[in-house]
Amino acid sequence: MRFYLGTHQLGWLDHIPDVRVPLFVSHNRMKARKYMPQARYPWAVDCGAFTELQKHGGWRISVKEFVHQVRRYGFECDRRPDFIAAMDWMCEDIVINGGVTPAGVRFVGTHLSVAEHQRRTVRNYVECHDLAPEINWVATVQGDTRDAYLRCGDMYEAAGVDLSKVDRVGLGSICRRQATDEIYGIIRDFSHLRLHGFGVKTKGLAKYGHLLTSADSLAWSYRGKRVLGCTPTHKNEANCLPFALSWRERALVNVPGEPGDSIRINDRKAA
Repeated sequence: MRFYLGTHQLGWLDHIPDVRVPLFVSHNRMKARKYMPQARYPWAVDCGAFTELQKHGGWRISVKEFVHQVRRYGFECDRRPDFIAAMDWMCEDIVINGGVTPAGVRFVGTHLSVAEHQRRTVRNYVECHDLAPEINWVATVQGDTRDAYLRCGDMYEAAGVDLSKVDRVGLGSICRRQATDEIYGIIRDFSHLRLHGFGVKTKGLAKYGHLLTSADSLAWSYRGKRVLGCTPTHKNEANCLPFALSWRERALVNVPGEPGDSIRINDRKAA
């Protein structure tokens, strides 16, 4: 299992030797850059669906525009990303119906059905792959119940996509209920595939990290907002590299059957 440390600090991509772990960055952070950072270590790209659907209730650009934008990363960042998430549509209730989270994050709502979100997710993946087959696209399986995820898998099959041959199959909409038995069951249903878990935190890693091919998390930054900065220049630890690396080490220790040391060794071999 390769664990990508989520970050909004793009400079970390070429921050060698301090950063020697895989990184996960958002397309939303990359797209406005005139000059791309030179990635020195394994990295991957999230499509930024959370922000698009949370703030705008849908994607504001076409698949063709998105593909044009992310193609830069393979040519200008020195090292190609391991994979890029296609433009998916999350299926949490708050994403669809709108509302405000306990943390005060407001969702405008898409006001579409779960099935429509799934159809758009599958359609976007197929279009991304057809337009840029050289990119390792993540085919994300979305749903709000265990049966819904299975139906989404069937939608991919009906669209001619053999998920067993896809480099990475993402599990979407699991972040807020990741340590539940329901999510564990969903992961078991798809465990024959090369799974990527989006936003998997410590409890999720401990429960089913051994069943994933890869995962990512930015949870260290949310935690760091509530921790006093380690230096006078740090108000808190939300952007602190040593804090992030320490959090990652602790998170990986509890992955079943995967001692932290062996994971760190796998990271170095991938350099």
